[in-house]
Amino acid sequence: MRRTLFIVATASALLLTGCGKPASIESVDSLVQNPDRLKALRAQCKADHAKVGNAQCNAVAEATRQRFMRSTPSPYANDPVAPAPPRAAP
Repeated sequence: MRRTLFIVATASALLLTGCGKPASIESVDSLVQNPDRLKALRAQCKADHAKVGNAQCNAVAEATRQRFMRSTPSPYANDPVAPAPPRAAP
């Protein structure tokens, strides 16, 4: 009985040692404000999604979406668009 209790206690201790604190992720708001960090994390998620983690890659995707679909005007909104060249007559 003691031996079984010792084995169970040892196994429980080993399992709890393996359960670490989950890695903190960067928030969507902080990534929206820091485009260089967002770009770096996007590359890391593309290279090794499992290593970076699903939660962090989801935050990166949401920050990318928010930057793309922001309500403020695009910095390219005032750039002139060149007209299409005239088509050749058949």
